[in-house]
Amino acid sequence: MKPIHIIGVPLDLGGARRGVDMGPSAVRIAGLGEAIARLGRQVIDKGNLPAPIAETEDALDRQKKYIEPIAEVCRSLYASCSASLEAGALPLVLGGDHSIAAGSVAASADYIRRINSKPLGLIWVDAHGDMNTPETTTSGNVHGMPLAALLGREPAELAAIGATPSVRPEHTVLVGIRNLDDEEKEQIRASGVHVFTIKDIDRDGAAAIAERALTLASSGTGGIHVSFDLDVCDPTIAPGVGTPVRGGLDYRESHVIMELVADSNQLIALDLVEVNPTLDNRNATAEFATELALSALGKRIL
Repeated sequence: MKPIHIIGVPLDLGGARRGVDMGPSAVRIAGLGEAIARLGRQVIDKGNLPAPIAETEDALDRQKKYIEPIAEVCRSLYASCSASLEAGALPLVLGGDHSIAAGSVAASADYIRRINSKPLGLIWVDAHGDMNTPETTTSGNVHGMPLAALLGREPAELAAIGATPSVRPEHTVLVGIRNLDDEEKEQIRASGVHVFTIKDIDRDGAAAIAERALTLASSGTGGIHVSFDLDVCDPTIAPGVGTPVRGGLDYRESHVIMELVADSNQLIALDLVEVNPTLDNRNATAEFATELALSALGKRIL
């Protein structure tokens, strides 16, 4: 089995609510490394990448706040994930806000292209679409833009990390979506990505949706990157997240998605983002994130 490289990215410049920069520490405190080791996997914690804080930076462009320092961190993450993938490891990236996926997913996509000339499959598990651009955003918060950049659009500073586009819409699947801006809806409809909303999960069940998502993301691709935003889960089980939205995945729905990811044997990298300890209850969200990582990495009930 591949060794696991834990990479922390304590960045919170992408969102309006502060605190997700402490997410990597919270998940480590929840025992992530030790728990993975108990699965029989080799674990190497690569530590945290340097990330600036808002107090030392200027937001500059109000339509894409802090874009330059965010892009710099994403480029650093791209290099770190690329090194781990080349070493035969599976990068487990701890956020930080979801803008960091512009670096981690780009690294996975370029690695897959290099080793087998195939595209990357991407499963984006999130309450939000993260497909705003500087032209459509109502907030200027870059954590709502990384998927648009990965698909080759804006912000250009993130889209330029690695080959452009990093992913194709036909290999990109959004799961658990329930909170979209009006113009972002139009962007998503026009993009050609596959979308399973929370209504689809309500109607058909999490297992059926996860299986369909995995089939779409694995068809014709060389591996799957899963980018999991903890705000996809209902705040009753994950209160400590950057942008909580009621009506999300419950405990078992979240786990079955990750368990089926493990069963697919297609996972090459995993992001766990938007854990915000300042809003949490006794580190419950970080502990839940740890449990989800274990499910994705092969922990079984029996």
